[in-house]
Amino acid sequence: MSGKNTKRLKIGVLGCGQIAQAAHFESCTKARNAELYAICDLADDLRSRMAATHAPQKSYADYETMLADPDVEAVIIATADQWHVPMSIRALEAGKHVLCEKPIATSLDDVLVLEEAVKKSGKLLQIGHMKRFDEGLMEAKRFIDSEMGNLVALKAWYCDSTHRYAMTDAVQPLIVTSANAKKPAGNPKADLKRYYMLAHGSHLVDTARFFAGEIVAVTAKLSDQRGMYCWFVDVEFANGALGHLDLTVAIRMDWHEGFQIYGQHGSVIGKTYNPWYYKSSDVEIFREKEAGSFRPLGADGHFYRRQVEAFADTILTGAPMCGADIGDGVASVRAMIAIARSVETGKTVRLDSVAGAL
Repeated sequence: MSGKNTKRLKIGVLGCGQIAQAAHFESCTKARNAELYAICDLADDLRSRMAATHAPQKSYADYETMLADPDVEAVIIATADQWHVPMSIRALEAGKHVLCEKPIATSLDDVLVLEEAVKKSGKLLQIGHMKRFDEGLMEAKRFIDSEMGNLVALKAWYCDSTHRYAMTDAVQPLIVTSANAKKPAGNPKADLKRYYMLAHGSHLVDTARFFAGEIVAVTAKLSDQRGMYCWFVDVEFANGALGHLDLTVAIRMDWHEGFQIYGQHGSVIGKTYNPWYYKSSDVEIFREKEAGSFRPLGADGHFYRRQVEAFADTILTGAPMCGADIGDGVASVRAMIAIARSVETGKTVRLDSVAGAL
């Protein structure tokens, strides 16, 4: 790891739950150009434990008080999905930049309201699609944009595993919980179709868009049997490319995620690992002009830290934004709603025709 930069972005993290403990606290601490300046959570016991473990300069029980701190330059929203939009808007209105966990919203109306708030604020909002900072995926994207020519077809799959929790428990830090933690109304997992699409489908949709661009229409089918939810989605991209997406939860095998991309002057094949292994994707890029393949090493597999560093670079130095922005968030929500409507109707659904929520 390189040393810390002299100029660093001071970040406050809202929420001391699982994703903050497993990813964001460490990422802010390790980032070369950022620091974990503050944490905020209503649960006194949890907040105190995290403050003792991660040593931020400030610790807040009240979000508005943290936002009023002039030294807090940016906020990471690490709360339940239902609070992503209102908490992001409050941060933007307070003059803070925002890195918000995915999915950015659960309804089209909400994400459009947030889009207006971002425009009005003049601040940066980045969505936590950390897979965009996987060096394997980044190298594939560079090839697609600069050498491959026309992208003809894409296949991508995201298949969670029945063995995932046994594996992640072995590598994640021990997650501390509190009976006093604020919980969303109702049970988010009561509707598993909705929960899986928001939690996992948002990643798959963003990866497809990262590589192939705007999605204009989807035709989707869902198989729900024997405890497995499997979406097969045919996709039409604005550039004329065709795609096929497979979202399955949970397969009876190891984590299975990857992609195949076919283009005018070459192809890309990728295998992506469980994100908590912090291992870059194995990517093979075939260049037709050389009749040979290239495999990037991707030695730095800490996607969450790389995400924070890119976020900070854009704010501190004006570097181009390479993460998912609010426009990507709007498109992702539209795509997930379109997939749900196509499953319901059995018809092809155009994204520009959708409304409502998942």
